[in-house]
Amino acid sequence: METAQSRTPRRKRKSGIGIIFLLFVIAAAAVLGWYGYMNFIPNREQTEPEYASEHPIIVGGAEADKGAIIENNEIKLPLPVLEQLLGPDKPVRYEADSGSIIFTTANKVLHLKTDSLTATVNSKPFDLTIAAEKTEAGDVYIPVAPIQELYGLQVEYVEETGIVTVLVAGNAVQRAEATDADGAAIRTEPTIRAPYTRKLELNESLRIWGEEDGWFIVQSGDGNIGYMNKGDVKLTEIERVAEPDRVPAFVAWKVLGSKINMTWEAVYSKNPNPSAIGPMLGVNVVSPTWFELADGKGTINGKADPAYVKWAHGKGMQVWALFSNGFEPEQTTAALATVETRFLMIQQLLSFAELYNLQGINIDFENVKTSDKENLVQFVRELTPLLHEQGLVVSIDVTPKSTSEMWSLFLDRPALAKVVDYMMVMAYDEHWASSPKSGSVASLPWVEESLRRILEEDAVPANKLVLSMPLYTRIWTEAKGEDGTVKVSSKSVGMDKVKQIIADKKLKPVLDEAAGQNYVEYTEDGALMRIWIEDDLSMKARVALARKYDLAGVATWQRTFQTEAIWTTIDEALNKRP
Repeated sequence: METAQSRTPRRKRKSGIGIIFLLFVIAAAAVLGWYGYMNFIPNREQTEPEYASEHPIIVGGAEADKGAIIENNEIKLPLPVLEQLLGPDKPVRYEADSGSIIFTTANKVLHLKTDSLTATVNSKPFDLTIAAEKTEAGDVYIPVAPIQELYGLQVEYVEETGIVTVLVAGNAVQRAEATDADGAAIRTEPTIRAPYTRKLELNESLRIWGEEDGWFIVQSGDGNIGYMNKGDVKLTEIERVAEPDRVPAFVAWKVLGSKINMTWEAVYSKNPNPSAIGPMLGVNVVSPTWFELADGKGTINGKADPAYVKWAHGKGMQVWALFSNGFEPEQTTAALATVETRFLMIQQLLSFAELYNLQGINIDFENVKTSDKENLVQFVRELTPLLHEQGLVVSIDVTPKSTSEMWSLFLDRPALAKVVDYMMVMAYDEHWASSPKSGSVASLPWVEESLRRILEEDAVPANKLVLSMPLYTRIWTEAKGEDGTVKVSSKSVGMDKVKQIIADKKLKPVLDEAAGQNYVEYTEDGALMRIWIEDDLSMKARVALARKYDLAGVATWQRTFQTEAIWTTIDEALNKRP
């Protein structure tokens, strides 16, 4: 008989494990159910699209910060949206004081004003049916008609929804069609559980603007934007926005196979007698300093001479007359400040060019406030298309880069280079007239560094750069005072004067290797006289730099400092074959 002590006890069932397993199954079913609900059961709620303005503007599948104004069923776009669309290469200028808005391209200048139905494109009238306006909130709105003509924007307005869509010329947009007649819907978020704004019919056309979380960002034919399941869409063709008719690019230099070889003609009180000017072998452009800003209103004084033009053309040379600001900063500020004063300057230059049969205008603005940097660029943007329309070459003189506010920092070289045909780098006055230290007017290492910085730091194309070289030098006087200090002074002289000094004093030039130039010194009245010489050696070395960097050519300041033989030296160095 089995006793109680000898019986093996029975194991109790671990019912707790079963409960846990059951709970796990229930939880998993709930998760799977929720997953299926979220991913396979669409939200049946319909909602209205929400936009920030009455007439939202859709750009690239997104709503712009500001909406449009619709007037007589015509569209006006806000200035910030246009600036966004056109980008930095198609700048827009608004001048609040006059209400002027100026758009510039490579060959067109559009000028219109708020509250005015008159506008101009390249000075020719352009009639508007609605005016630009400035709202009480201070926002400026532009009618789209002239903008479409200028830039080829494609602007669509759907009256039913009030939505405006803007596409930029050259854009490529993917088109698509809805494939599910029952379930294809545009939703407010990239999820099946988001409310839908509208259902689509089978094969209804769409634009695809992008992708987010595996859903397409779409725009329907009525302008509304939202999200669609990729499975409900079939991609079709690529929509390409047509470019506006392209005007052939302006060809600035038509002398095939020849580099620019320009010299400035400094005209002060009167013009030179052309018959007294000797041969200038290889020179193909002359730039007489004929035009100068007279006041802050934009008035230009002129000293042009028809006889000089006739002589130059007879020698096969083009005439690119120089326009200077007179190096007067205050009147320069005033003249550049408004579209009216800038336009007055432009009209005068166009008239002078036609009257005197010029081939170009060379802009020489110096001693300018840094605060006028943008205004100078704007002037050149407005000037260039109008001069090009008249067949005129546009060039601008720039100094090497430095920290000088009035002589260097005001020059936006990258922006100017995008507009002008040529940029003359005035690579001289390394040591200027009142320099506290004697030295070369333009040592070779300094010249090369000046070119390299503009080419590399400012990305100015080499085929737009012209190396401007000095035909003058300075005779430096270093005189000791009674207190033992050395007083430095200088005077500018031409090549023949230096040759005469060397001959008269029986001096023997030596090579200053650091400057890359010949050098002489002598004493006079107890003072040390020093000259870094401009001659065949220095000219060949400078032209070699222009060839090394494949520049558009060279220029020289200025003709009357020359020695006659230097023209042959420059021509042979510039046009020799490697």
